[in-house]
Amino acid sequence: MSKARLVITALFVEGLSPSEVAGRYGVHRAWVYRLKARYEAEGDAALEPRSRAPKTNPNATPTATVDLILRLRSHLRDSGLDAGADTIDWHPRHRHDLVVSRATINRILVRAGTVTPDPSKRPKASYIRFQADQPNETWQSDFTHYRLARPDGSPRQDVEVITWLDDCSRYVLHLSAHPRITAPIVLATFRHAADQHGYPPSTLTDNGMVYTVRFAGGKGGRSQLEHELRRLGIVQKNSRPNHPTTCGKVERFQQTMKKWLRGQPVQPTTIADLDTMLTAFAQEYNHRRPHRSLPHQATPATVYNALPKAAPGADRSSDTHARVRHDTIDASGCVTLRHNGRLLHIGIGRTHARTRVILLVADLEIRVVNAATGELLRELTLDPTRDYQPTGAPKGPTRTTPK
Repeated sequence: MSKARLVITALFVEGLSPSEVAGRYGVHRAWVYRLKARYEAEGDAALEPRSRAPKTNPNATPTATVDLILRLRSHLRDSGLDAGADTIDWHPRHRHDLVVSRATINRILVRAGTVTPDPSKRPKASYIRFQADQPNETWQSDFTHYRLARPDGSPRQDVEVITWLDDCSRYVLHLSAHPRITAPIVLATFRHAADQHGYPPSTLTDNGMVYTVRFAGGKGGRSQLEHELRRLGIVQKNSRPNHPTTCGKVERFQQTMKKWLRGQPVQPTTIADLDTMLTAFAQEYNHRRPHRSLPHQATPATVYNALPKAAPGADRSSDTHARVRHDTIDASGCVTLRHNGRLLHIGIGRTHARTRVILLVADLEIRVVNAATGELLRELTLDPTRDYQPTGAPKGPTRTTPK
């Protein structure tokens, strides 16, 4: 029996006074009076547990922010894009000038009933992650199936979609649909991607026979792609059988692509229609969709265009000291860089304070790039004799010439 019911029984059945009841049960006399008044007004309903939450909370997330997050969730999901808390966090921050923590976004989604728990997933901590250091250092490739539709919307035959993806930036280098993926098509798509982006030092694929015949056990020679890579001096890497996580980046990309395709209101009826939709998706994926695996949730195009590209047979014995640093511009509009044991300050401008940046350093040549958008904020040749590298802008407020 609850203490409230014991107090009411003592008051109305045994006829004790509130002071006597408070002394017997070790509660405050004022609480006994409040409970007595509530029981006289509400009856047994006064004995039910009540929320102790305050009626108002000045720190609560504004209703307009909650509505915005739920609208973003609905829009992204209906568009066939990822709609988790990490992805939603990017949109208010970069498009609405609104900062909401990931935990707050997740609580809003759970409270609204839009999240379906899936405890069967393998924990991320069990995977061994790897990533190329530079764009074009490794290209991943794979192909998957997608079903065309008839004009009336009923399903038609399957076609296959091949992808070439940059391992470092997740940038889509090539994406096209074909009736069936064959060895000549793999070679042709590789050459098409290389004509646009340059050749990579290495590739990573599964052991499908359109990519390699090394594990087929037969007496046949190399595939067309193997011959091309050997001729160019490009290292070919292949995953072990039954280990798709080795090519996890391109596998995950195909999942995202299919989800987006299925989310479109009009399904493709021909390969030409599917190619048009794949081109639109590649633009969305490369240039507008934030990527959770990249620093600061940047777009793949931002990382791919910001960093120096790797190339086959690059001279690694060069004396050029090339490095990449991630930093944040301080309140005074500067970033620091250590050179020859000294900490030098590079002026960027107070308008960019607290902006996350990437510093591309090649000896004394410095490029400072916005880590989220890829915008070049400053390019300079470092002067080691100066502690501060000025921007060259005039000091003080902008002066206007009197009329």
